[in-house]
Amino acid sequence: MRIVVVGGVAGGMSAAARARRLDEDAEIIVLERGDYVSFANCGLPYHVGGEIADRASLLLQTPASLHAALHLDVRTGHEVLAIDPATKQVTVQLPHDGTDVIDYDALVLAPGATAIRPPIDGLDLPQVHTLRTVPDADAIRTLLTDSADRAVVLGAGFIGLEAAEALRERGLDVDLVDLAPHVLPPLDDELASLLDDELTGHGITTHVGVAATGITPTRDTDHAVEVALSDGTVLPADIVVLSVGVRPDSHLAAGAGLELTESGAIVVDTAQRTSDPHIWAVGDATAVRHGVTGVLGAVPLAGPANRQGRRAADSIMGRLTEATLARPVIGTAVVRVFGLTAAVTGASQAQLRRAGIEHHVVHTHPGHHAGYFPGSEQMHMTVTFAPDGRLLGAQAVGRAGVDKRIDVFATALAAGMTMDDVAELELAYAPPYGSAKDAVNMAGMVAQNVLDGTLTLWYPHQLDEVLDTALILDVRSHGEYRRGHLPKALNVPHTEVRERLEEIREEAAGRPVRVHCASGFRSYLAHRVLVQEGFDSANLSGGMLTLRAALPDLVLDQG
Repeated sequence: MRIVVVGGVAGGMSAAARARRLDEDAEIIVLERGDYVSFANCGLPYHVGGEIADRASLLLQTPASLHAALHLDVRTGHEVLAIDPATKQVTVQLPHDGTDVIDYDALVLAPGATAIRPPIDGLDLPQVHTLRTVPDADAIRTLLTDSADRAVVLGAGFIGLEAAEALRERGLDVDLVDLAPHVLPPLDDELASLLDDELTGHGITTHVGVAATGITPTRDTDHAVEVALSDGTVLPADIVVLSVGVRPDSHLAAGAGLELTESGAIVVDTAQRTSDPHIWAVGDATAVRHGVTGVLGAVPLAGPANRQGRRAADSIMGRLTEATLARPVIGTAVVRVFGLTAAVTGASQAQLRRAGIEHHVVHTHPGHHAGYFPGSEQMHMTVTFAPDGRLLGAQAVGRAGVDKRIDVFATALAAGMTMDDVAELELAYAPPYGSAKDAVNMAGMVAQNVLDGTLTLWYPHQLDEVLDTALILDVRSHGEYRRGHLPKALNVPHTEVRERLEEIREEAAGRPVRVHCASGFRSYLAHRVLVQEGFDSANLSGGMLTLRAALPDLVLDQG
């Protein structure tokens, strides 16, 4: 059997390596158009920033090492030009001149994704680069001369944030631009503002809700180019990193007549097989089903790509079982932004709204380990769940413990757990690592309270309505209240609520009472008292921490 794999890196090399482990006699040819068939593309920003100093450490395997270990025929600099499904052949551009035609019994497509290039002038200037390949990183590092002191990063997604941090760590002044209303668009609004504050605190200027309209050589001899933005701002730069997103590189599949989605992703079944029975596809070019929303589309993540490569090989070799068929992807991802970590899994609130999925959301602000143990860092979490209690998604931002919690939520999502299950998870506990009621358990318990009616919540987007129609009861301390409070809020510290019920009733004058504190816990205690005393009460989800993060321009009364 001859297996031809088009494209290396995560998906392609996983397929080739797994196929060899299953069949020592198969002829396996890997055709890679670039010079590097197996490299750590997720490590590229850290090489640019200098954390990964040795470039060679990014090169995981070479054609020679893959031949020695796995007897793979890896051919770099070989670009596949066309696929003929009828004859089961691929036409290949050779590294220097001429073409070749290679027969296959099974073909695996792993072409990856290509960077989106917005329709603006100047993208071909030598100062403008993407950051997806080793040559990209080499080109950016070459521009990091002593005279280079300004950079513009177009796109504030995962790679854009990593690139901005890397360039700032190299001493450059960095402007970060994104058309979305906040940095890291997959993140919920109330968490994204925390990242914006961290970026600003480290000297990065963010420009959100605007787009680049053009890049031109500068008239300013101090810098190489100017980046014009849609709001009229002009940003000088010596380096421009283009990271506005990717699209599936599916032109070969289209030319071969394979089925594609409207967005151009290759349609595959649960065995990674395309619409042609002899062609499989894996990685960023393929369409996957989202495990929460059910939406079909590309999810360019390394983890799924590796698993898809392994699955394709199992399918080709007849080793696939019911247990190893493809499952929906839930989009678990993590990024470091200087001292903060942001991580997501499942569906965001925006995704759920777009999909028309009814849901609840809770906001919590737990410590990453026991508060009485030195060094506890606060995390900021949002968790979404269905009216029947099914977990739908989770997001978190913090300085420690975030990745651990999101991985737990990702596992819970994969297992189809409810919030009752989440509340009952038995997680490792010792004071340096967590709390007896872990942050994950606490989110589950808050959700239980919402589902059984013990807790009624109100949210930052309802603030204007609440100000007009309800009594706002601020149950923080008098000192916290004086440092900044909502207009016309009545301050009754939570320990005084029972003694001041008549005062609260008089101030409410028949209106609903909307309670809040700093993080939502003290106001929950007050809320329970009020409900049992007959008040129409609701508690601000996540308290003032969430309110201020969701509405960063909110002006509070003082005194």
